[in-house]
Order: sequence, then C-alpha cells, then structure tokens
Amino acid sequence: MSTVLAIETSCDETAVAVVKNRQVCSSIVASQIPIHRQYGGVVPEVASRQHLETINGAIAQALEQAELDWHQIDGIAATCAPGLVGALLVGLTAAKTLCVVHNKPFVGVHHLEGHIYANYLSEPTLEPPFLSLLVSGGHTSLIYVKDCGVYETLGETRDDAAGEAFDKVARLMHLGYPGGPEIDRLAQIGNPQAFALPSGKVSLPSGGYHPYDASFSGLKTAVLRLVQKLEKNGQPLPVADIAASFQETVAQALTKRAIACALDYGLSTITVGGGVAANSGLRKHLQAATAHNLRAIFPPLKFCTDNAAMIGCAASDHLNRGHISPLNLAVQSRLALSQVMELYQNQIEDASPHFSY
Repeated sequence: MSTVLAIETSCDETAVAVVKNRQVCSSIVASQIPIHRQYGGVVPEVASRQHLETINGAIAQALEQAELDWHQIDGIAATCAPGLVGALLVGLTAAKTLCVVHNKPFVGVHHLEGHIYANYLSEPTLEPPFLSLLVSGGHTSLIYVKDCGVYETLGETRDDAAGEAFDKVARLMHLGYPGGPEIDRLAQIGNPQAFALPSGKVSLPSGGYHPYDASFSGLKTAVLRLVQKLEKNGQPLPVADIAASFQETVAQALTKRAIACALDYGLSTITVGGGVAANSGLRKHLQAATAHNLRAIFPPLKFCTDNAAMIGCAASDHLNRGHISPLNLAVQSRLALSQVMELYQNQIEDASPHFSY
C-alpha cells in the first residue's frame, strides 16, 4: 500500500495531494480562475508563472494536512502529459527535485488516467473492466478501461470537446469564464425544451453514423445563429432557456453514446471523469443507465476538476505494481492514453530507487 505525494500543474490549478492507496490524506488546490477570468481563458505564460509562485507552499500544506513527514512517503508523482508545456514543467521539476533530495522513486502520470482514477476515490472497490466517459475542456472520450495502464479509446469528439463547447456558448451569451458552472446554474431555472438544437452526428464513409463519436461544433454554431437572430430582432436573450436547451442536448448526446457503448461491449459500469462530470444535467441523464442494468459512477464534485488526489491515486496503483519513471522523463503537450505504459520502467529492481542522470 503505497503512500504518494502527487503534484498536478497541467493547466491552471496548482494542486498537491497525499494519497495512500485509494484514500486521500490531503488535497490542496490553488485555483487560478480569478487571474485568468479577466482574459476570458487560460493564458499559458501567466499560468506557468503562477505555478512557480504557488507550488512550494502547496507542497508544505499537503504534508501538514496529511500529518506525515518525508520518511512516510513511498513515492513522488507528477502529471507529465498532456497539458500546457510550461505549466507541466513546473510540477515535474518540483517532483523530480524532491525525489533526488529525499531519495524516493518518481512516477509520471498521464492526466487523463488521473481523471479515470478519480472514480476510485469515491468507489475504492471499483475494479476493471468498465467504461470511462471522460468529459472536460480539452477531451471528450469513451474509454474501455481494461486494467491499470491498459486503455482503448472507443469513441471521441471529432471537434470541440464538451467542456470547450460549454465555455464557447457561455461566451456567446456574455456569461464570462469559466462558462460551464454558469450554464449549469442557469439551466436549473430554464426550460430545456425551449429550443430544438442539433446534437451532432459523425457520418461514416460507408453510410450511417458512428455510434460512439460525438461532434459539438454544429451545436455551438446553432446557438450562435439563435443568439444572433434574437439580438437582431431586438429581443432580450432568454439566457436561462438557451442554457437549459444547450445543456440538455449535450447531456442527452453523451448519455446515449455512453449507454450504447457499454451495452455493446458488455460492460456493466460507466464511470465519468473530467470537469463536465460535475454537470447536474449529465449526472441526471446518466441515471437512466440503471434502466439498462448499468451502474453510473461519478467522482465527488471536488475531484471532477483538475486535482492532485486523482494523480496520486493513479500513481499509487502504478507504484504498487512496480512501475516507476526515469528521472529524464520529459513533459509532453500531447500523449495518447494508449501510450501510458511508455512512461514507466518495467519494474523496480530492488527496494531502493535507482536514479540515472
């Protein structure tokens, strides 16, 4: 049962956590949303500088909250891909430095694998195989989880990710950044049937449509046309109704594909990860999975958005299996989830970590 200190700096949250197996001992998240809100989105250089200013204090807080010292830490982990290169470098460099100073093994973690593992924090007995629906600002995928580090992508978005579509639609309605939570709030008081919006389909060369792939660019454009039409006519924007109709369309599209995929592959459990996993509409619709004898699992709300607890949970599992990363491991802005095992050496040769420089 490995105890891991994990660092997550792939985008605009400086996060540090201590995780023992699937139990969170501490979780510190320093959000940069107030800083980036004035720009309407994340500015990579600003994010990197903020990580530099925050990382040391977050590490100290995580250890203090966990009431542990370095002798009780078995390994140190950091997100190494995918993400903003400058931001990733801050966390990776900090983790590697701590490994050298305290003579601990290093575990590099794929950010999307972290989102899959966020579900283990609420369901510690969860075991593969299962289907993972990953929905965030940068990713929308249906992933067949076969084992630790063994994944197959069965469906994905062909254009905008679901979270990206939420942010863009929010911007069209002048709701500010980040858009997802504000649309979700307005959808609670709006009419989801007010406007008929296209869910988006992906055509197959042989005819018909892909059963699992999604497309949200057409939906975003439909909202744009609707907003332009209403504004041209001098009508006040019914923002709550537009938000509710948009959210309903996205939630239905994701739910339909996830349930069909799980049934086709004989998987009895659907887990959801990523920032959009916090969306109330998606959570409500996926409860329909029970009608098909499927179980839908969501992480706690605090572990839906980027955090280090999910990274630590994944790292602990890898470390338990003898997977460690070399200290010359580099950050990568893009890395397929199927390449996760390329981040690790085959096994720990003995009880002492060996570092090569």
